[in-house]
Amino acid sequence: MTRICKDGFHEEFREKYPIIFGMAYTQHVLSGRWKFLIIWFLKDQARRFHEIKSFLNDIPQGSLTKQLRELEENRLISRHVFPEVPPRVEYSLSDKGRDLLPILDMMEKFGLKHGEITQIKEA
Repeated sequence: MTRICKDGFHEEFREKYPIIFGMAYTQHVLSGRWKFLIIWFLKDQARRFHEIKSFLNDIPQGSLTKQLRELEENRLISRHVFPEVPPRVEYSLSDKGRDLLPILDMMEKFGLKHGEITQIKEA
């Protein structure tokens, strides 16, 4: 196997293990605690940073910024800056990001079917 680095995968890995590459690439672009939730939140409309922050509630601002940058670098979302003062920025799903929606739907179905809620017992 190969190590996944910030620049992606080695070509020899992709050629030798095309099926594993597909799964590993998908896992790579979705890695991060908040990415799939951000994608889901953007599925119906463009959102501003503060809307995403409010939806995720507990996410630190720096973490949200990092996750949005990574999603943009992987071309899963688009960032549009409006020429206004103060500048207004909106995030929306790209076509590539929309291609992930069926995967999120399958994750939802799996979680609803097999998910268990564990109760934390107080000592």
